[in-house]
Amino acid sequence: MKETLIIKHAVGGRIFIDSTKQGIKFTLEKAGEGWKFTVHPADNSNMAELLRLKEELNVFVFQELADQPTRKTWFYVNEGPVEYDPEHNRLTVYAQSRIDYQPENFLS
Repeated sequence: MKETLIIKHAVGGRIFIDSTKQGIKFTLEKAGEGWKFTVHPADNSNMAELLRLKEELNVFVFQELADQPTRKTWFYVNEGPVEYDPEHNRLTVYAQSRIDYQPENFLS
């Protein structure tokens, strides 16, 4: 299974993290009532802007399986928290809720 993490600005659409294009590994784990992402960005030059917009982020995970349609999960960050540790180059994003769906179900 291939997984891609995308973190983008909900309003302007700017993509901060695209794990496939940027060659970034990430972890996703259940954390209390929500989910925790841990990412080590390849380029941390846009972390200040990402943190400034932390309440306006959309987080997506695409799961591609050879024998099934792509599954997309949309995570809602809302009030986060979203934190960046420059010493360890670690971005941590907490999402409070999510929606799972298959994009092709919405094509007309």
